[in-house]
Formats: sequence, structure tokens, C-alpha cells
Amino acid sequence: MDDLEFRRRLLANPNDNDPELIKTRNQSSANRHFSNELQQLDQQLKQTLQVDIPDNLADRILFHQSSQVHPQKQSHYKRYLSYGLAASVMFFVGVMVGHQYGFSPQHPAQQAFTPISMSNIALQHVDAEAQFVEHTDEAVTLQQVNAKLKPFGTSLNQLPGHIYYLNYCGFDGNRALHMVVGTEAGKMAIFFVPQTSSQMVTRNNKSNQSLLLPLQNASLIIVGDKDQELMPIAEKLKSDLYWQI
Repeated sequence: MDDLEFRRRLLANPNDNDPELIKTRNQSSANRHFSNELQQLDQQLKQTLQVDIPDNLADRILFHQSSQVHPQKQSHYKRYLSYGLAASVMFFVGVMVGHQYGFSPQHPAQQAFTPISMSNIALQHVDAEAQFVEHTDEAVTLQQVNAKLKPFGTSLNQLPGHIYYLNYCGFDGNRALHMVVGTEAGKMAIFFVPQTSSQMVTRNNKSNQSLLLPLQNASLIIVGDKDQELMPIAEKLKSDLYWQI
């Protein structure tokens, strides 16, 4: 079971006990972390839905609308209020899940990335996940990397180094591929973003620096420490990419 199917299954049922799903969950700390968060969210949702509506709530609302309402209509209002509360809770949960995992709806104009904005997002992403990926080692294979690169229309001829972490990630409403690779200069984060760029861009913050390199149908972003040389790994990755016609 690949990661995409694993996440789809868990989003549909966080408590699914299918043996294949459990096996995939235990293959990496990232999968266990994702499963645990969804189970906690599911439990919070159940607790939120266990809300008793006061018996006189509908009467209070109806009192302000009309002093003469048929009793049968009052029961309809109570039922509609129950449905409305449940719908509101589901909408809230949907927004929270979307925000947490990067699937928030946006206006098309907001999704028009610039090279600078993409570089800044990558830097923020690395800062936010630094502690999570620091002790992660999934020992990713070339076959696994190419399976993730397939939607981008490309593949690698060889790995640029030891791959500690590999997964799709939310990239300001879009989906990018995030890798953590060990190089001679140390660990670096690599992002394949399905947005084209017209120029190479370098950015930095307090702790890291980034290099954005335009590709054929995407953008490659390398993030590393301020004292690391990013261009050699960027050029190696670009030369080892094979684009599908």
C-alpha cells in the first residue's frame, strides 16, 4: 500500500484495523504520527457532537420571529437546529483538517506563486518540521522516490544521497514532494513543486538558506544550513532527472 492510499483510507476511517493498513502504519514514524493525529481528531469530533440542545432553544428563537407558531413547526425547527449544529461542526473540522494538511481552498489568483514566494514557503516548511524529521530515517529507495516523482512527469537515474524522509506535503494549497537527503555537506531538504519558474532565486532566514532552480515542468528548491553549498546538489539532481515525453 503506497502512502497516498494509506492516507485516503485513514481519512475515510481513522480507526480502520485492516492488517495491511496497520502494516503500512508501522513502517515509518511519519505514518504513525499521521494516524495518531487523525484518531485524536476523530475523538474530538465525537466529543464535540455530543452536545445536548436545550429544549427551549427553538422556542426562544421562534419567540423573536412570531408570537403565533404552530406546535408542529416548532418540532421542525428543533430538528433543523440539530442538523445545523452538526453541519457547522463538520464544516469546522473540514477547515481544520484542510489547514493542517495543506488542502485549504484558495482563490486561483492566490495560487500563482512567484519564485520568491515558493522559496519562502520552503524555508518556513523546513523550520516547522525540523524536529519531526530530525530523527526520521525511512531509508527510502530509488524505486520509492520515482513512484512519488511520477505525477511530476519525471524520474531520477540515481539517488543524490541517503534519503531519510520522503512524502508529499501541503505547499500553500498545492501538493509538493518533500525529501530529506544526506549529502557530503550534510542533510538538506529538497522540494519538487509543480509550479514553473522563470529564474533562479536564493533566499535565507535566520538559520537556513534556499536555492530555487527552474526545471522543465516544475521547480526544484534546496534548503540547507547557511554554511552549506547548495548548487552542487541542485545541479546533480537536475542532471540526473529524466523527463517523460
